[in-house]
Amino acid sequence: MRTITGTDRLFEWGNAIFLALLAVSMLFPFLYIFSVSFTTFDEFLKSDLLLWPKKWVPDAYLYIFHSGAFLRSLLMTVYLTVVGTAVNLFFTATMAYGLSRRIYGGRTITFMVLFTMLFSAGMIPTYLMVQATGLLNSIWALILPAAIGPFNLIVIRQFFQNIPNELYEAAVMDGANDLTIFGRIILPLSKPVLAAFCLFYAVGHWNTYFNGILYLNDPRQWPIQVILRQIVVLSDPKNALGAAEQVMLDVQPPPETIQMAAILVATLPILIVYPFLQKHFAKGVLIGSIKG
Repeated sequence: MRTITGTDRLFEWGNAIFLALLAVSMLFPFLYIFSVSFTTFDEFLKSDLLLWPKKWVPDAYLYIFHSGAFLRSLLMTVYLTVVGTAVNLFFTATMAYGLSRRIYGGRTITFMVLFTMLFSAGMIPTYLMVQATGLLNSIWALILPAAIGPFNLIVIRQFFQNIPNELYEAAVMDGANDLTIFGRIILPLSKPVLAAFCLFYAVGHWNTYFNGILYLNDPRQWPIQVILRQIVVLSDPKNALGAAEQVMLDVQPPPETIQMAAILVATLPILIVYPFLQKHFAKGVLIGSIKG
């Protein structure tokens, strides 16, 4: 057994201190946003760096949750994330399973998938395709053009190929077809890798911003990130949320606290979901990327 020396202990302490400082630097913006969202305007103006308000006021949160535009965009993003992630996983998993088996033209199709990882049509041809297929001004314009992620497909395909052939052969001898094998054998064994890419797809849909501006002209269909951009960029968040849709409150919060409250509300849901999938995250990615 190797003896732990003073140098080893010094390295461990130094490493722990460095990681602790790194964690604090990552948590600091969240603490600042959280504190400002609950502070009063006078205290915000007097403090150069506000980390803990003296008086906690929830006016900014009451304001944004009384906003029809903000709540509608939040629900739109939840719908986009749930439905979009389900579509992504369905098409990615089924295509990956097909390419993992020996099918006619499988290598050609795999090459076409790899080709899209290196070359893309570009923004204008993609926009014209969305317009020609009638998806413009539809939430499906944010889902169907990117229904399958090429990298995700390749990793999941590799995972399926690593499953022992004896399982396939035993299922075929019992009279199972490909649909039964995929649903009752492959999917239960694929929970780690599917959970990992479920997180990837969900975060991507939740953070959808540019495509929302590009394909959706109706503000009532904008996802939360587009509304958040309007709140943060415009000098008057109340105007960005649509003054006509606001429920007038007794106290009107300052724009700065509305901005911070909106940022926190838009970020919090995906942070809550992450711990439930985190245990599958590293295992799922590694097990699908290493050929055994």
